Amino acid sequence: MLKARLMKSLMVVMMIASIVPTPSVLSVAATNDSSSENAIMEPAYGQVLASWKKSVKDAELYTNEMMPSSFEKATLTGDTHGYAEREVATLAGGDSVTIDVTVPEDGLYTIGFDYYKLNDGLINPELSIAVAGKFPFYESRRIIAPTIWKNKTAKFETNKYGNELIPEQVAVAKWQTGMAEDPNYLEGEPLRYFLKKGRNELTLTNTAGAMLLGNVRVESPIQTPDYADYREQHKDAESPRELLTYEAEKPKTKNNSYTRPVAKKDISVEPYDTKRLLLNTLGGDSWQSSGQSVTYSVKVPESGRYQLSFKVLQEDKPNSPVFRTVKVDGAVPFAELAHYRFDPVAKWENQTLSGKDGKPFEVYLEAGKHDLTLVADASPVAPIILDLKAMMLEVGDLGLSVKKLTGNQPDAARDWKLEEYLPNVTKQFDGWIATLKADQKALAKVYGESTKRSTEGVSLALIMDKLKKLKAEPDKIPTRLSELSEGSSSVTQALGDLQSTLEKQPLLMDRFYVHDGKADLPNARASFLKKFGSKSKEFFASFTQDTYSTTDVDADTIEVWVSRSQQYVELMQNMADSTFTKKTGKKVKFSVMPNEQKLILANSGNQQPDVALGVSVGTPYELAIRGAATDLTQFTDFKEVIRNFSPGAFMPMMVDNKVYALPETQDFYVQFYRKDILNKLKIPVPDTWNDVTGILPELQRNGLSYFVPLSGSAGSKPFMFTAPFIYQFGGDLYAKDGMSAAIDSEESVAGLKFMTDLYSLYSVPLQVPNFYHSFRYGTLPVGISNFETYVKLMSAAPEIANSWDIAVHPGVPQQDGSVSRWATGSGQSAMIFDKSKKQDESWELLKWWMSTKTQSDFATNLQTIYGPEYMWNTANLEAFKELPWPEKHKEVILEQWKYLKEVPKTPGSYMLEREISNVWTDTVFYGANIRAAVDSSSIIVDREIRRKMEEFGYMKDGKVVKPYIVPQMDTVEDWMKTDEKK
Repeated sequence: MLKARLMKSLMVVMMIASIVPTPSVLSVAATNDSSSENAIMEPAYGQVLASWKKSVKDAELYTNEMMPSSFEKATLTGDTHGYAEREVATLAGGDSVTIDVTVPEDGLYTIGFDYYKLNDGLINPELSIAVAGKFPFYESRRIIAPTIWKNKTAKFETNKYGNELIPEQVAVAKWQTGMAEDPNYLEGEPLRYFLKKGRNELTLTNTAGAMLLGNVRVESPIQTPDYADYREQHKDAESPRELLTYEAEKPKTKNNSYTRPVAKKDISVEPYDTKRLLLNTLGGDSWQSSGQSVTYSVKVPESGRYQLSFKVLQEDKPNSPVFRTVKVDGAVPFAELAHYRFDPVAKWENQTLSGKDGKPFEVYLEAGKHDLTLVADASPVAPIILDLKAMMLEVGDLGLSVKKLTGNQPDAARDWKLEEYLPNVTKQFDGWIATLKADQKALAKVYGESTKRSTEGVSLALIMDKLKKLKAEPDKIPTRLSELSEGSSSVTQALGDLQSTLEKQPLLMDRFYVHDGKADLPNARASFLKKFGSKSKEFFASFTQDTYSTTDVDADTIEVWVSRSQQYVELMQNMADSTFTKKTGKKVKFSVMPNEQKLILANSGNQQPDVALGVSVGTPYELAIRGAATDLTQFTDFKEVIRNFSPGAFMPMMVDNKVYALPETQDFYVQFYRKDILNKLKIPVPDTWNDVTGILPELQRNGLSYFVPLSGSAGSKPFMFTAPFIYQFGGDLYAKDGMSAAIDSEESVAGLKFMTDLYSLYSVPLQVPNFYHSFRYGTLPVGISNFETYVKLMSAAPEIANSWDIAVHPGVPQQDGSVSRWATGSGQSAMIFDKSKKQDESWELLKWWMSTKTQSDFATNLQTIYGPEYMWNTANLEAFKELPWPEKHKEVILEQWKYLKEVPKTPGSYMLEREISNVWTDTVFYGANIRAAVDSSSIIVDREIRRKMEEFGYMKDGKVVKPYIVPQMDTVEDWMKTDEKK
């Protein structure tokens, strides 16, 4: 009896040891030991700076400027592009330079540098800075040298409807001065580096883009005076009588290409037109990321003290102020203009830069031209953002610990004594609640009276309420994980949403004024009578306006419906007008398609367009099998046109060896991995599935895991996630004649077995609500994902920009030494309707649209104008090579696209998709035998396929009366071969 009790006690101890949350080694906010040898990543800047400030101060009155000729290991060039020095250093492709700097005392210093961008495109040059061979904090891994942009033309051009067009953006080719700053721009001032008295070694390494490096400066941090001291310096200056007006939509330069002018149909805005859309404001959601700056050229006739007033609107974040740092000639004049608060206003308002006492600030300007810069600034709420990030990781750790204890499907009827296994769980909740209360107070200091009414204030209160309810009944947490760490209504999701909201600093600006204190500023809002009159005119004008809605077109115009937003359609229309129509004389009308289902209804009513773009890859098949789509193989140059596409992309668009659409965009599934974490753990990037299962124990030992796309699908598992396992193991979905499924073959069963073993045997996460968040915060440092994740990481995760990379999809080794990496990649397609009377013209348009030049130009313009998140994943492989993406990433994606194999559509394929999902569920959740589950599903699928084949005339009374040709890649590859290859 005693022995049994001892064994039972030992088992309990071992269980507790296995489920107690492991202190996160991924988040710098999760540990207070900045020197921890176990930390996978360097600690965050804020943590390191706080530690430094306990023993050292800012250096005083020191500047040391090092010329390129003094750099070690530098590649020097005499082609200086007009720089003052005779030689400059080239930084490209991972080049490094080493700089020795001697400082007179221990202290905190800033680092500045002159640079000239060499690479074309949208990618900013970037570098890392190491001190004595090590990164002192994580942010030092990524220092951005921003590209400066300007409008190509000063005057806005107009389209065929008379609406003004966003001008083309061009990079300013000149030397710039940069500072080592936080890549998230949450610090609000340059990064400080601790340098010891005497010689220090700095290493600057290129990590992205290409640049020339000029002088590097190590200097003491700038001490900005407060307004009282600043005013005292200029107390004798006059305040000239002046009222100068500047339109916000026409800045001199910007540090990004996508802070853009916006057309606001409002008579309170200047300029305004009843019928036309005029670009009359700037910013809004295109000027909301911390660090985005806009610079205006201001000219004053006399030297003196001037006030600055801005006509602004801030309706995107109700009751929440936003912040801008105001600079004059590149410097903040006085401390109060750093992180200046713009009050929340739902209506246009003139806001004069003023102190807390309401008295306007006066800025001294010498007669002549000056640069006035406004920088979006989220640094006032940065401490709260960092708290939320740390808390997200901790809540996720707790959720993982609970799942280790209870399993993936906890018994709702079982009573859990959670605190016996996780004794600190209540203290954790108390700590989180206390942190959020402190954040509430901090937010109140920043936001003032509007805190409780603001979205952020309400969110903080709701999160605390959820945590209090969960804390009150800790034993019920195992059955309430959807409220804690999983799903759209969880605490984790709420923390992430709140963090995103705090980071955004949107501001819409109409104009600004440079004026004296007695100037009478124009009213910011039009009178009621003017508004009423303008709205009446707009209402009547709307009956005659013809823009991008699906309306009737002239007989000689090609009608195109596009399943995308107006930004895309407007750009497509402009490109077609300036190139296709100009060259061919054929007019084109692009329209926004509100709903893809409208295509089927329109075709039934003989109201279909000539061409449809942006439609899902399954739609052409559904229309083709009903005789509503045009067979593109009938065009004589079809085989020549398709050579720029992946053969596997055509599979779902084919019926009986006829092709009914061209691939327009193309997805990709590749491995994403955190270089910093895997390198620290000495884990190689897997190449095969054997490699994946080989690294899982080490990952899991550190509280990490590997992401498989199946985990991101909470309900039914679609083909795009299941088919790759079957294809890679040499199986197929359909029998050769298409009249039955082939998932019961040995190869297919082997693929399905491995797919389920990943969960039941290797314990990869069963459900991951958001891989992007898990990857960004380091809890899932490696996994398979697609274009959507790629866009988010490229545009919305600046803090890890140089710490992740991509690799090809893991696969199955073959006898010849190759690796089978087959994966899906469905995107959107482009098709012609069979009822169109402009078949040849529509084909010409389709060829123009999918041509290499058009696709390349469209992709570049889209990102330049609308921002990095507007990436265009064209299906044209030659155009893809020219996209403004990192070259190494394009190489990986193009390599993976060699293994693109989309699932063919057949009658009854929906049932096959559902039953494969059921096989996964039965095996993983209920422990069913894989062979028995497959056999059972095969019977159901075969029955449904035969029923659909009879419906479409391929079978009658159970017998084949017309052969059904299952699409094969070999067929498309044969079409693509040139005469020489044949």
